[in-house]
Amino acid sequence: MTDAQPARSTTLTIRPLSRVIPSQATADGAGVRLRRSIGAHPGARLDPFLMLDEFSSDDAADYIAGFPAHPHRGFETVTYMLDGHMRHEDHLGNRGHLTPGSVQWMTAGRGIIHSEMPEQESGRMRGFQLWVNLPARLKMQPPWYRDIAPAELPVAALPGGGRVKVIAGELEVDGQRHTGPIAGERFADSTDPLYWDIHLPPGAVFSQRLPGGHQGFLYLYEGEASVGHPAALRALPPRAAGVLGEGDAVRIVAGSREARVLLIAGKPLREPVAQYGPFVMNTQDELRQALADLQAGRLALPAD
Repeated sequence: MTDAQPARSTTLTIRPLSRVIPSQATADGAGVRLRRSIGAHPGARLDPFLMLDEFSSDDAADYIAGFPAHPHRGFETVTYMLDGHMRHEDHLGNRGHLTPGSVQWMTAGRGIIHSEMPEQESGRMRGFQLWVNLPARLKMQPPWYRDIAPAELPVAALPGGGRVKVIAGELEVDGQRHTGPIAGERFADSTDPLYWDIHLPPGAVFSQRLPGGHQGFLYLYEGEASVGHPAALRALPPRAAGVLGEGDAVRIVAGSREARVLLIAGKPLREPVAQYGPFVMNTQDELRQALADLQAGRLALPAD
């Protein structure tokens, strides 16, 4: 086995696999079938991450109804398409077309009403949606979103084979830095997220520093992989969120088949979470205000 990114110091502590959050089959929107790990229940959150959904089907009946117009307030959504086509429209007049390999990063802020509908009638639809919490001081900021084409996502080639697509944060391989399109000052003082899609050939090893204060998890969506120190490897169950324990670095070992793993990490907010469906605030009073604003048509209006 070959380390894809050798550790820079023998004093680094490899993060263990501390717990597993299995994904649960569910449906959302107008009946889209998906699997939910992070956020399957309130105890399954991992600050600052509220939810991770995986949608994957070759049967149009599982996704064709889509996600008609619905509101959000107080957090961000990250949609990463692997296969298929999805159309985004919102109350601000924005229209976006998510294609295979593309990403949409949307900050709901004080409120957005949008729809996410399939732009196909047959074929495979596969991807992920992540919900990232916002700190209290940013929950009522104006909504914002960005569609990111596949060509905008840097791909780092790993020694010995394999690659990493960098959606958010920064990855350094052999002295070369690869910075995702979502990075920098926008998140530097809130969640400072990392979002990497790691592809490893059979038997390959990926080792990389992670910020010590970040909480993170892995999601194995294809193949076989284990995680941890060589003396304490644990198998990463497929289609489950493998929560990483404390440490300075992550180490992933592919099994007998190519492994495809999401690595998602961020700085915890350590704030109270009050959630009611598509609204994520800090208090019950703020949730009641969000509902009142929705009913009165004020949810998505500019702040006073």
